[in-house]
Amino acid sequence: MEIKIIKTEQDYNRALKRLEELFHAAINTPEGDEAELLSILIEKYEDEHYSIGMPDPIEAVKFRMEQMGMKQKDLAEVIGFTSRVSKILNRRRKLTLTMIRKLSNKLKIPAEILVQEY
Repeated sequence: MEIKIIKTEQDYNRALKRLEELFHAAINTPEGDEAELLSILIEKYEDEHYSIGMPDPIEAVKFRMEQMGMKQKDLAEVIGFTSRVSKILNRRRKLTLTMIRKLSNKLKIPAEILVQEY
């Protein structure tokens, strides 16, 4: 078992290939330990080179509304008038802290996403 830090895309691809070979290795075996170490190194490399930022707050609200089958009138019950909802979804009005709390609770969107600038 020769494990080294993943520094290049070639190292990354090699590690992925090896992890695929070891994927079904039993826990607490040399192969299982190697698979665990490789997965940690791969995760670190991916976090540094392929990080995914947080979603846009308004897009997150729209996406969650779609998932839940909600319409603007349904959201109006959470944050106020339909006209207010329309202005928010069209980015003509900012979310207030109270709205963020209510949206986070109702739509199960983390507040840290909703408080971002947009």
